[in-house]
Amino acid sequence: MENQTYSWRWRLAQFLELRWWQRYLQQLNWPDYVEAKRVHWRKVLTQVDLHLLPDERVLDAGCGPAGIFTILQAQKVDAIDPLLQDYEKKLPDFQLNQFPYVHFKTQMLEQLDQQEMYDHVFCLNAINHVADLERAAQCLVLSLKTNGTLLISIDVHRFALLKFIFRMIPGDVLHPQQDDLADYVRLLEKLGLDIEKTLVLKQGWIFNYAVIKAKKRNGSST
Repeated sequence: MENQTYSWRWRLAQFLELRWWQRYLQQLNWPDYVEAKRVHWRKVLTQVDLHLLPDERVLDAGCGPAGIFTILQAQKVDAIDPLLQDYEKKLPDFQLNQFPYVHFKTQMLEQLDQQEMYDHVFCLNAINHVADLERAAQCLVLSLKTNGTLLISIDVHRFALLKFIFRMIPGDVLHPQQDDLADYVRLLEKLGLDIEKTLVLKQGWIFNYAVIKAKKRNGSST
Protein backbone atom coordinates (compact mmCIF):
# COMPACT_ATOMS: atom_id res chain seq x y z
CA MET A 1 0.00 0.00 0.00
CA GLU A 2 1.08 3.51 -0.70
CA ASN A 3 2.68 5.20 2.31
CA GLN A 4 4.08 8.59 1.39
CA THR A 5 3.28 12.24 1.96
CA TYR A 6 -0.45 12.49 1.41
CA SER A 7 -1.66 15.69 3.04
CA TRP A 8 -1.95 17.78 -0.11
CA ARG A 9 -3.78 15.06 -2.02
CA TRP A 10 -6.13 14.32 0.88
CA ARG A 11 -6.94 17.99 1.48
CA LEU A 12 -7.64 18.51 -2.21
CA ALA A 13 -9.83 15.40 -2.29
CA GLN A 14 -11.85 16.59 0.71
CA PHE A 15 -12.40 20.00 -0.85
CA LEU A 16 -13.52 18.46 -4.14
CA GLU A 17 -15.70 15.90 -2.38
CA LEU A 18 -17.75 18.65 -0.76
CA ARG A 19 -18.03 20.50 -4.07
CA TRP A 20 -19.14 17.28 -5.76
CA TRP A 21 -21.95 16.74 -3.24
CA GLN A 22 -23.10 20.34 -3.58
CA ARG A 23 -23.39 20.04 -7.36
CA TYR A 24 -24.84 16.53 -7.32
CA LEU A 25 -27.59 17.19 -4.80
CA GLN A 26 -28.69 20.37 -6.57
CA GLN A 27 -30.11 18.13 -9.29
CA LEU A 28 -32.06 15.85 -6.96
CA ASN A 29 -35.06 15.80 -4.68
CA TRP A 30 -33.56 15.09 -1.25
CA PRO A 31 -36.31 12.79 0.17
CA ASP A 32 -36.38 10.78 -3.07
CA TYR A 33 -32.59 10.50 -3.05
CA VAL A 34 -32.48 9.26 0.57
CA GLU A 35 -35.19 6.71 -0.18
CA ALA A 36 -33.27 5.47 -3.23
CA LYS A 37 -30.16 5.09 -1.08
CA ARG A 38 -32.14 3.10 1.48
CA VAL A 39 -33.23 0.74 -1.26
CA HIS A 40 -29.62 0.43 -2.40
CA TRP A 41 -28.25 -0.33 1.06
CA ARG A 42 -30.90 -2.98 1.72
CA LYS A 43 -30.00 -4.61 -1.59
CA VAL A 44 -26.30 -4.64 -0.67
CA LEU A 45 -27.02 -6.31 2.68
CA THR A 46 -29.03 -8.96 0.88
CA GLN A 47 -26.28 -9.53 -1.68
CA VAL A 48 -23.67 -10.14 1.01
CA ASP A 49 -26.07 -12.11 3.23
CA LEU A 50 -25.68 -9.85 6.25
CA HIS A 51 -28.58 -9.70 8.70
CA LEU A 52 -28.48 -7.18 11.54
CA LEU A 53 -30.25 -7.77 14.83
CA PRO A 54 -32.07 -5.12 16.87
CA ASP A 55 -29.88 -3.21 19.32
CA GLU A 56 -26.60 -4.34 17.81
CA ARG A 57 -23.88 -1.72 17.91
CA VAL A 58 -22.98 -0.43 14.45
CA LEU A 59 -20.41 2.04 13.09
CA ASP A 60 -20.93 3.77 9.74
CA ALA A 61 -17.40 5.00 9.00
CA GLY A 62 -17.14 7.64 6.29
CA CYS A 63 -20.92 7.87 6.30
CA GLY A 64 -21.44 10.82 3.95
CA PRO A 65 -24.85 12.52 3.92
CA ALA A 66 -26.85 9.37 3.06
CA GLY A 67 -24.90 6.38 4.30
CA ILE A 68 -26.15 3.04 5.52
CA PHE A 69 -27.13 4.73 8.79
CA THR A 70 -30.34 5.74 6.98
CA ILE A 71 -31.72 2.17 7.33
CA LEU A 72 -30.46 1.30 10.83
CA GLN A 73 -33.25 2.64 13.01
CA ALA A 74 -33.34 -0.60 15.03
CA GLN A 75 -29.62 -0.56 15.86
CA LYS A 76 -27.38 1.57 18.09
CA VAL A 77 -25.53 3.60 15.47
CA ASP A 78 -22.47 5.82 15.46
CA ALA A 79 -21.63 7.58 12.19
CA ILE A 80 -18.39 9.43 11.50
CA ASP A 81 -17.10 11.51 8.61
CA PRO A 82 -14.53 14.33 8.48
CA LEU A 83 -16.93 16.46 6.42
CA LEU A 84 -20.09 16.12 8.54
CA GLN A 85 -20.07 19.71 9.79
CA ASP A 86 -19.47 20.98 6.26
CA TYR A 87 -22.29 18.81 4.92
CA GLU A 88 -24.70 20.24 7.47
CA LYS A 89 -23.64 23.83 6.72
CA LYS A 90 -23.39 23.62 2.93
CA LEU A 91 -25.91 20.97 1.87
CA PRO A 92 -29.24 22.71 2.51
CA ASP A 93 -31.34 19.54 2.74
CA PHE A 94 -29.01 17.53 4.99
CA GLN A 95 -29.47 18.06 8.71
CA LEU A 96 -28.18 15.74 11.42
CA ASN A 97 -31.41 16.00 13.39
CA GLN A 98 -33.22 14.23 10.55
CA PHE A 99 -31.70 11.04 11.95
CA PRO A 100 -32.24 11.20 15.73
CA TYR A 101 -31.32 7.52 16.25
CA VAL A 102 -27.75 8.18 15.02
CA HIS A 103 -24.87 9.58 17.06
CA PHE A 104 -22.85 11.63 14.56
CA LYS A 105 -19.26 12.74 15.00
CA THR A 106 -17.06 14.80 12.69
CA GLN A 107 -13.96 12.65 12.65
CA MET A 108 -11.39 11.04 10.36
CA LEU A 109 -11.34 7.26 10.30
CA GLU A 110 -7.71 7.40 11.40
CA GLN A 111 -8.82 9.15 14.62
CA LEU A 112 -11.06 6.34 15.92
CA ASP A 113 -10.09 5.71 19.54
CA GLN A 114 -11.81 2.33 20.03
CA GLN A 115 -13.72 3.44 23.11
CA GLU A 116 -16.71 1.73 21.55
CA MET A 117 -16.70 -1.80 20.16
CA TYR A 118 -19.08 -2.72 17.39
CA ASP A 119 -20.88 -5.82 16.15
CA HIS A 120 -20.71 -4.45 12.62
CA VAL A 121 -18.48 -1.82 11.04
CA PHE A 122 -19.46 -0.41 7.64
CA CYS A 123 -17.05 1.55 5.47
CA LEU A 124 -18.98 2.04 2.26
CA ASN A 125 -17.59 4.09 -0.62
CA ALA A 126 -15.15 5.69 1.82
CA ILE A 127 -11.91 3.79 2.43
CA ASN A 128 -10.22 5.20 -0.70
CA HIS A 129 -10.95 8.74 0.57
CA VAL A 130 -8.75 8.41 3.67
CA ALA A 131 -5.38 10.04 4.25
CA ASP A 132 -3.60 6.97 5.69
CA LEU A 133 -5.07 3.72 4.39
CA GLU A 134 -3.30 1.27 6.68
CA ARG A 135 -3.99 3.33 9.81
CA ALA A 136 -7.65 3.78 8.86
CA ALA A 137 -8.10 0.05 8.23
CA GLN A 138 -6.36 -0.77 11.49
CA CYS A 139 -8.72 1.54 13.40
CA LEU A 140 -11.74 -0.10 11.79
CA VAL A 141 -10.51 -3.57 12.74
CA LEU A 142 -9.70 -2.53 16.31
CA SER A 143 -13.25 -1.18 16.64
CA LEU A 144 -14.75 -4.60 15.86
CA LYS A 145 -15.82 -7.05 18.52
CA THR A 146 -14.52 -10.60 18.18
CA ASN A 147 -16.61 -12.29 15.47
CA GLY A 148 -17.80 -8.86 14.36
CA THR A 149 -18.30 -8.12 10.68
CA LEU A 150 -16.57 -5.49 8.57
CA LEU A 151 -18.23 -4.57 5.28
CA ILE A 152 -16.30 -2.43 2.81
CA SER A 153 -17.47 -1.25 -0.59
CA ILE A 154 -14.94 0.34 -2.88
CA ASP A 155 -13.99 1.25 -6.42
CA VAL A 156 -11.04 -1.02 -7.22
CA HIS A 157 -8.62 -0.89 -10.12
CA ARG A 158 -9.00 -3.51 -12.84
CA PHE A 159 -5.56 -3.09 -14.42
CA ALA A 160 -2.14 -2.97 -12.76
CA LEU A 161 -0.73 -0.44 -15.23
CA LEU A 162 -3.55 2.05 -14.66
CA LYS A 163 -3.25 1.56 -10.91
CA PHE A 164 0.44 2.48 -11.16
CA ILE A 165 -0.31 5.55 -13.31
CA PHE A 166 -3.12 6.77 -11.03
CA ARG A 167 -0.83 6.45 -8.01
CA MET A 168 1.86 8.54 -9.68
CA ILE A 169 -0.43 11.11 -11.30
CA PRO A 170 -3.71 12.17 -9.62
CA GLY A 171 -6.01 11.04 -12.41
CA ASP A 172 -8.74 10.42 -9.84
CA VAL A 173 -8.41 13.40 -7.53
CA LEU A 174 -11.41 12.53 -5.36
CA HIS A 175 -9.67 9.38 -4.15
CA PRO A 176 -6.19 9.64 -2.61
CA GLN A 177 -5.95 5.84 -2.35
CA GLN A 178 -5.62 3.82 -5.54
CA ASP A 179 -5.71 0.04 -5.09
CA ASP A 180 -7.13 -3.16 -6.53
CA LEU A 181 -9.30 -5.76 -4.86
CA ALA A 182 -6.37 -8.02 -4.01
CA ASP A 183 -4.63 -5.11 -2.23
CA TYR A 184 -7.59 -4.63 0.10
CA VAL A 185 -7.98 -8.36 0.74
CA ARG A 186 -4.29 -8.66 1.67
CA LEU A 187 -4.48 -5.68 4.00
CA LEU A 188 -7.55 -6.98 5.85
CA GLU A 189 -6.07 -10.45 6.20
CA LYS A 190 -2.84 -8.94 7.52
CA LEU A 191 -4.90 -7.09 10.15
CA GLY A 192 -6.47 -10.32 11.37
CA LEU A 193 -9.72 -10.65 9.45
CA ASP A 194 -11.11 -13.69 7.67
CA ILE A 195 -12.54 -12.80 4.27
CA GLU A 196 -16.02 -14.29 3.98
CA LYS A 197 -17.09 -12.88 0.64
CA THR A 198 -15.95 -10.61 -2.18
CA LEU A 199 -18.37 -9.50 -4.87
CA VAL A 200 -18.10 -7.23 -7.89
CA LEU A 201 -21.38 -5.33 -7.88
CA LYS A 202 -20.65 -3.29 -10.99
CA GLN A 203 -17.97 -3.56 -13.65
CA GLY A 204 -16.49 -0.44 -15.23
CA TRP A 205 -13.81 0.39 -17.80
CA ILE A 206 -11.15 1.36 -15.25
CA PHE A 207 -12.68 0.49 -11.88
CA ASN A 208 -14.92 -2.25 -10.60
CA TYR A 209 -17.30 -1.48 -7.76
CA ALA A 210 -16.68 -4.27 -5.26
CA VAL A 211 -17.71 -5.24 -1.75
CA ILE A 212 -15.71 -7.19 0.83
CA LYS A 213 -17.31 -8.93 3.80
CA ALA A 214 -14.85 -9.95 6.52
CA LYS A 215 -15.04 -11.26 10.08
CA LYS A 216 -12.74 -10.63 13.03
CA ARG A 217 -11.44 -13.96 14.17
CA ASN A 218 -11.05 -15.08 17.77
CA GLY A 219 -7.86 -13.81 19.29
CA SER A 220 -7.20 -11.45 16.40
CA SER A 221 -5.10 -8.41 17.23
CA THR A 222 -3.54 -5.69 15.12
